[in-house]
Amino acid sequence: MNLKNAFIIVLTSISFTCFAQEAATLSIGDTSKLIISKYIYGQFAEHLGHGIYGGFWVDKSLPVEKQDRIRLDLVNALKKIKIPSLRWPGGCFADEYHWRDGIGPTAQRPRMVNTNWGGVTEDNSFGTHEFLKLCSLIGCEPYIAANVGSGTVEEMSKWIEYCNSNSNSTVAEMRRQNGHADPYKVTFWGIGNESWGCGGNMTPEFYSDQFKRYASFAKNYPGAPLKKIASGPNADDYNWTEVIMKNIPDWMMWGISLHYYTVPTGNWGHKGSATSFSESEYFGTMQRCLQMDTLVTKHAAIMDKYDPKKRVALVVDEWGVWTDVEPGTNPGFLYQQNSLRDALIAATSLNIFNNHCDRVRAAALAQTINVLQSLILTDKEKMLLTPTYHVFDMYKVHQDARYLPIQIVTPDYVVDGKKLPAINVSASQDGSGKIHISLVNLDLHNAITITTGMKGKQWKTVTGQVLTSAKITDINTFDQPEKIHLENFKGAKKEGDNLVVAVPAKSVVTLELE
Repeated sequence: MNLKNAFIIVLTSISFTCFAQEAATLSIGDTSKLIISKYIYGQFAEHLGHGIYGGFWVDKSLPVEKQDRIRLDLVNALKKIKIPSLRWPGGCFADEYHWRDGIGPTAQRPRMVNTNWGGVTEDNSFGTHEFLKLCSLIGCEPYIAANVGSGTVEEMSKWIEYCNSNSNSTVAEMRRQNGHADPYKVTFWGIGNESWGCGGNMTPEFYSDQFKRYASFAKNYPGAPLKKIASGPNADDYNWTEVIMKNIPDWMMWGISLHYYTVPTGNWGHKGSATSFSESEYFGTMQRCLQMDTLVTKHAAIMDKYDPKKRVALVVDEWGVWTDVEPGTNPGFLYQQNSLRDALIAATSLNIFNNHCDRVRAAALAQTINVLQSLILTDKEKMLLTPTYHVFDMYKVHQDARYLPIQIVTPDYVVDGKKLPAINVSASQDGSGKIHISLVNLDLHNAITITTGMKGKQWKTVTGQVLTSAKITDINTFDQPEKIHLENFKGAKKEGDNLVVAVPAKSVVTLELE
């Protein structure tokens, strides 16, 4: 890290607390050669609950603007935050999905039972063409998770050919007959999903051999070089990463996935409420959220042993908070509300990914609409933007920007004698030279003042946005859809050559210096 021209940020509490006289420092170095990949800001849409059916894909009679049955207010909201990629069809659903069932005339498509999520019957009216049309409307890249668990090498190979080939083959001609003359050129392909669990309950040794089989027949077509992503570990299963990296050559895969969910209680049988929790429960949730940094660090260290040049990306393509479902809803639909706490989880996680951008080069929040930590919730024709959506809106400035290295010493947030860092942060510099700093204050009670000397940095003005609310349990509802929303941030100013920022309690702040 080159700190020759670093600027120093000093943090002190402006409240009368036990650390009111503590000092902390944050150093941001010169612009590095590393880029914060836009794909870190990817999203995930599984056939689960009302994520697809009743979410993106609605009944023709619903009085909202649509293209075919794709809901356009959702499309426009996602365009605004510039989502770079969308992962589909799963998740666990991916390994029971057979793509040929979702093409051709809708009335002729076979129905299927979604055995993973609620046992509902789906008519396959949303398939490959509909998904790729959705991506085209949003302006994002598709990321398709292929069926390894119950599928075949031939099935995946033909799906890739169907999407990407411009030949006169029978499969390519089938795509043309189904209404799309030109190849879609889909480059992101997952070779299975959670192969250690719902994707087949495989050992890493068995899966790594399967990956090599499937990847060998996943062919590149003109203009569509594939980014093949191996099914990676569950949370802290470091042995899985070790075996995959040892057994699969780095040239054979673009990335390896990592799945980790923040479960508030740490108990999958009773995960905790999305809307009703104590400060102690909040604190435990944030401890588990911060565990992401340890996971990424340790998995990356294993990857470094076999791939010191960092050719293989760590792809955190399922992450977010997972709570108990909202009372009265189908437990198989994973519908949960989204509070200010969830916004702090999202921002903290994105800071972690930004700060590990040397290895983390793609991710996908679970999930986009009506499922788990959603960006958007819908109720018939109504829709609302969640606090998590607003975090992605704030953080879009980091997409494909140059990473600014950070060292931080922060006051602690203390609850019941336990402590965690009150502040987490990431920073970048965009192509026009603007510096963006994103700060999260996890402390529920205390604002923290940041004072920084800006050595070697040329800037004249500072503006910003802030996301906060009166209570950590506050949510947006269909009756009050803007209770939590972005506001202009007035707490930053220039004093001589210094930047002074007062970061409110339980808030996310993004600053722009130019």
